[in-house]
Amino acid sequence: MTPVLDGAAVRAFREARLADRFDALHDARSRSTIAARLYAEALGEEYPGQVAASGSCDWTLLSLLVARLRLRPRQVLVDAGCGTGGIGLWLARALDSDLIGVDLSPVAVREAATRRSGFGLAPDRAAFRTASLEATGLPSVYAHGMVCVDTLGFAADPAAALYELARVLAPGARLALTRATRSGVETTWADEAAAAGLTLEHIDERPDEPAMWNRLYELWIDHATELRHELGQEQAASMLAEAERRCPTLPGRRAVLLTLRRPPVPLDAGAPTDTMTAPAPGADAGLDMPERITQ
Repeated sequence: MTPVLDGAAVRAFREARLADRFDALHDARSRSTIAARLYAEALGEEYPGQVAASGSCDWTLLSLLVARLRLRPRQVLVDAGCGTGGIGLWLARALDSDLIGVDLSPVAVREAATRRSGFGLAPDRAAFRTASLEATGLPSVYAHGMVCVDTLGFAADPAAALYELARVLAPGARLALTRATRSGVETTWADEAAAAGLTLEHIDERPDEPAMWNRLYELWIDHATELRHELGQEQAASMLAEAERRCPTLPGRRAVLLTLRRPPVPLDAGAPTDTMTAPAPGADAGLDMPERITQ
């Protein structure tokens, strides 16, 4: 008789499979430079080399994130779905923030931790932990700002993930996350935000994002032999299948950066956000730092 799994067990199974998938991806790419070279070629002058993100991050997006987050020095920034850490580390340095990065992949988390010194950040200023978007393990009202770039779509339950990210935000804090839809399609972003207790503050269009993906996918296809040689058959096959599957969907794609805000506490109801004391990354605040975490 086949056992019946409850919702939590199904989610845990999916998360474990996704973690294994991204572990393999990050492990393969850590031993080769071809993926980074093709990203750099696809983005051209828009490629932020030190960030080395494996998504759609470019200089324009980084500038928007800085402008939308509005963080003050030594406030806490959470990078949800941080991957190997480049985006969060770059922002933490630019904004003089304390950083916590969260990702499902233990391999990515370990690599992110090794990259801190390259951004001039000490372990007490930037830490990383293995966790899912639906269950970050972070305290409530903890973060003064949060980013989630090209990650929400991988969550087994995006609505639950958005609710969890909102829980972690302090009153008045902002979450900047990338989303995509089809041009001309009516969106439910404001309703989704409201269901999580957030307000939709800004929608920034990213008109160059679909063309970037198209260039990248074409480069993957053109360099298929090199991908197989440097990354292995399994990883190359996964990348090429993604390129073949997604290229036809790019015409008509609308990519945006959403800025969602947790409503501020009224002045007569408590302390304002910028005076809230939050545990710093690396402090003994009930947080397991990545060096002590096993998946």
